[in-house]
Amino acid sequence: MEPQAEKPGEADGVRVTPQLLKSCSGEFALDSILLLKLRGLGLVDLGCLGACLGLEWLDLSGNALTQLGPLASLRQLAVLNVANNRLTGLEPLAACENLQNLNAAGNLLATPGQLQCLAGLRGLEHLRLRDPLARLSNPLCASPSYGAAVRELLPGLKVIDGERVTGRGSEFYQLCRDLDSSLRPSSSPGPSVTEAQPWVEPGYWETWPTRSSSILQEACRQFQDTLQECHELDRQAQDSLAQAQQALSSAGTASSFVF
Repeated sequence: MEPQAEKPGEADGVRVTPQLLKSCSGEFALDSILLLKLRGLGLVDLGCLGACLGLEWLDLSGNALTQLGPLASLRQLAVLNVANNRLTGLEPLAACENLQNLNAAGNLLATPGQLQCLAGLRGLEHLRLRDPLARLSNPLCASPSYGAAVRELLPGLKVIDGERVTGRGSEFYQLCRDLDSSLRPSSSPGPSVTEAQPWVEPGYWETWPTRSSSILQEACRQFQDTLQECHELDRQAQDSLAQAQQALSSAGTASSFVF
């Protein structure tokens, strides 16, 4: 899903001001802000955001931004989320030399060439340009060669759109892609598919009647006899205990009259 068209009244959107930055971060000095969340505020102008020189984590998703000019001064920025805006270019990010993770899904990036500005960012490892779960994408993602073009342009990337392309785990994602390709219907005639055959012979899973065993029957009979003897011994023991309790009770009553 591409960014929505501008709605009436959005041209007079929110501009980033020192007051807004301080209220959102709780900091008094702009250069002391390390983490900043400005999601869904209707921002159209980043204003003085470039004064947050110590900023390391920034969320600008869900706004109406068309350019990122003030971010060029954020040399410490490592994580940036600009998803669901109206960006047609990312050129100011070329100066963010510490950038490692960028989410730009849901913008207006039309060609892989618009990512050329990121080629000099040696630390950039995670890039997201489409997010199926959030239904966010960019026009360039519609090309069948999109993934290969991005990997060729930015060979240092380890994760693209949530899929690991290099390093540990990349083989798994490649296997999934190969399986998807093999399962897609092909227009070319392939070999005829033979009818599935059962793995075992008919009647293999049928239950067989149990066979009687004289040894088993004798063992059961002996067990029943032993159990009966146990019950009889238990009854006799209960009778003996009852008699003993009665005798003790009688003796105690007689002794109570002795002074």
